Amino acid sequence: MNPVRFEKTQLDTLPGVACPCGTARRGFRELESAPASVHYVDISIDARTHYHRRMSEIYVILECEPDGKLELDGVLHEVRPLLSVWIKPGCRHRAVGRMKILNIAIPKFDPEDEWFD
Repeated sequence: MNPVRFEKTQLDTLPGVACPCGTARRGFRELESAPASVHYVDISIDARTHYHRRMSEIYVILECEPDGKLELDGVLHEVRPLLSVWIKPGCRHRAVGRMKILNIAIPKFDPEDEWFD
């Protein structure tokens, strides 16, 4: 029998967890061998600016308000569906406006690596 060389998760069925952005549904975080985690995030209107010292994040915008933006190191950037942004360690970031994103955290998400000024 061949070894199983894949994992899968249905993001919309995972429990929601409060985060600085709104509500995240985090896939693969519980798998010890996973090199990354993927999150389906429902971003609220009051997302908080934060950063990570070790983790990179790749945001893929799925849905956003027409005037939605990402604030990256204090600069506002327009967004639209299917825009992808690589947020490197140390970059202060937050979403402005309601949106839904996929967030790929590399290495996988660690709650101890969320920082606020």
